[in-house]
Amino acid sequence: MAKLTNEELIEAFKELSIIELSDFVKLFEETFDVTAAAVAVAGPGGGGAGEAAEEEKDSFDVILEAAGDKKIAVIKEVRALTSLGLKEAKDVVDSAPKAVLEGANKETAEKAKEALEAAGATVSLK
Repeated sequence: MAKLTNEELIEAFKELSIIELSDFVKLFEETFDVTAAAVAVAGPGGGGAGEAAEEEKDSFDVILEAAGDKKIAVIKEVRALTSLGLKEAKDVVDSAPKAVLEGANKETAEKAKEALEAAGATVSLK
């Protein structure tokens, strides 16, 4: 299979519907064991102000309020939820209250909150 350029990939994504693109993102996340914290897509028709306001209602920030007693477990969880390295994740935990994820959908934000709380952290969603 020939390797596609970034421009060819973008052109291919432009032809997908929002639902097809959403399915692709889920498959991508599962295949590569990553999380897309926020994905903004503007279709060929562009986005209107009504769409932007509607999208904001589904956007949440996961705020680490305190690390608790199990700081190492919380650092590991922050690394699992983000693409941060060890030092960057430690800096996030040390500077609590701090946003771990910004602009995440409700499901992703709730899963992140549960995972961080299971590690011993105090977390809020905004």
